[in-house]
Amino acid sequence: MIKNIKITGRNGFTLIELLLYLAIVPFILLSISAFFYIFPEARVKNQTIMEVEEQGAMIMDLITQIIRNAETINAPLAGSSTSSLSLDVVNAALDPTLFDLSGSTLRITEGAGSPVALTNSRVVVSGLTFQNLSRPSTPGIVRVQFTLQYANPEGRYEYQYQKTFYGSAAIR
Repeated sequence: MIKNIKITGRNGFTLIELLLYLAIVPFILLSISAFFYIFPEARVKNQTIMEVEEQGAMIMDLITQIIRNAETINAPLAGSSTSSLSLDVVNAALDPTLFDLSGSTLRITEGAGSPVALTNSRVVVSGLTFQNLSRPSTPGIVRVQFTLQYANPEGRYEYQYQKTFYGSAAIR
């Protein structure tokens, strides 16, 4: 005698389940691959921004500190602007202290010493301006402005960043 055998488990996928999996899996794989593409690009962009911000802040701090500790402003003359700054500092061996732009590099020259670059090759300096805001019978005030841009010869998006820095300092 043959008995009816009941099968309690399923052995395969239905057509609807298969189509649903085929629609979901590519979407998940596409999302994962997009994440692995965007993540390194965002990391490089953040490093680019950090490089410009750190160098700009360091340069501005150095220039304003030297201005504050100077005795007098040699150039620019009161009421004028130039792309270089000459200061008479307390230490005679460092007289004059000069800030200027050579190509796209900001430099400092102290006394008879050789110019020293304040920026590295990863940034480009432009728009350097020193404005002497001094009034008669005051020690002197200088306004500093410059733009730093990340060096990007290939023109890639993640390396595009620039910032203009502003600051001023009064001789104490």
